[in-house]
Amino acid sequence: QVQLVESGGGLVQPGGSLRLSCATSGIALDSYAIGWFRQAPGKERTGVACISAGSDRTNDNASAKGRFSVSKDLAKNTVYLQLNNLEPEDTGVYFCAAELFGVDCAIVPRPYSDWGRGTQVTVSS
Repeated sequence: QVQLVESGGGLVQPGGSLRLSCATSGIALDSYAIGWFRQAPGKERTGVACISAGSDRTNDNASAKGRFSVSKDLAKNTVYLQLNNLEPEDTGVYFCAAELFGVDCAIVPRPYSDWGRGTQVTVSS
């Protein structure tokens, strides 16, 4: 059974940093692309960044470039999303999701079949 559990969210001031974790179980992590998505109140879920299956190739959206980075630790079956220089617009629930054999990961929700329950990130002074 595939399980994805996000953690590391919280309240942070503008300009601050957080590291989110996506702990996986029930999968061979390196066979999956892992995507990170954000959903703000009243808005659609949007892609933030992803890391491909079988490599460290990543993809991210324009607002994340230079501020966010995604990495994975295969020994810990965990994927990380480092959030730096956070802005109030980054507030939302952050979800991780898994796509089997996603060798060229996408930052749109459709290819991903398994999802975690999310972790709240609030950026506010």
